[in-house]
Amino acid sequence: MSKIKYRFDTHSLTYEKVGFSWRKIVLKVLSYLAIGTVFAGVTVFIAFTYFDSPKEKMQKREIDWMTYQYDLLSKKLGQVQSVLGDIQKRDDNIYRMIFEADPIADDIRKAGFGGVDRYKELEGFENSKLIIENTKKLDQISKQLYVQSKSFDDVVKMAKNKEQMLASIPAIQPISNKDLKHIPSGYGWRTDPIYKTSEFHPGLDFTANTGTKIYATGDGIIAEANANAQGYGNHVIINHGFGYQTLYGHMSRIAVREGQKIKRGELIGYVGSTGRSTGPHVHYEVIRNGEKINPINYFFNDLSPAEYQQMIELSSRASQSFD
Repeated sequence: MSKIKYRFDTHSLTYEKVGFSWRKIVLKVLSYLAIGTVFAGVTVFIAFTYFDSPKEKMQKREIDWMTYQYDLLSKKLGQVQSVLGDIQKRDDNIYRMIFEADPIADDIRKAGFGGVDRYKELEGFENSKLIIENTKKLDQISKQLYVQSKSFDDVVKMAKNKEQMLASIPAIQPISNKDLKHIPSGYGWRTDPIYKTSEFHPGLDFTANTGTKIYATGDGIIAEANANAQGYGNHVIINHGFGYQTLYGHMSRIAVREGQKIKRGELIGYVGSTGRSTGPHVHYEVIRNGEKINPINYFFNDLSPAEYQQMIELSSRASQSFD
């Protein structure tokens, strides 16, 4: 088909060849381009708004996978916290108890991190809450692991010192069984021998003849050897370490000096009735971390189970003390 076009001229009643000027050609091309550009823009807008590109689909799959992995991580961190909590309970209630160490306070184990803006850089994202929660868990676990590691360091040291500790903790009677008359007054509320009023008696009174030997109940250092006729009278205080001290009162004579190292079972003095006393005896106290506790619990090296039970019964009877 011929590309030449003709038009009929009604005036001359003839056909004339149709010609196009460059201006018309350019305008026509530009109009086609404009229409095509608008159509393409609308198409691209719809495609990008309502349809994902292959790259976006891949990125969304990666985000979903990472979210799933964060959920798994959160569960694993929860399991780690549970195991760590069990270790902490064992540490406080078994390991540290074996070595008679105080448990670690909860406010130390579960101490948080300061600063309100610590996790600010993690805010503002679609999964910020999940990321921040896991980061907080990880920080808490790291802090608790550090505290637990230090605690185990202490336990290791205590284990190494176990032999020394066992030798130092009071574990025998200050007077030999063969020299004892009886235990007239135990730990607790007793009748004052002078004023006849009810007063708390913070130790045990072992009665024996004047001059009976008194022995150290554990290894230690003589912290005080005081020849003072008031109160406890001539008395000795031994510092055993590990939070323990023992006191021996009303001696007739002291056989040790301050600063002297002493072994369990070694002679430290003799029974008397010096100070505030109504008869020859030794007033014996066990002090742990500054608190006077019942000495009856610290004779396990000397007595059989039957003897120990008998001593508990005798010492628990309400009676008049000797001091």
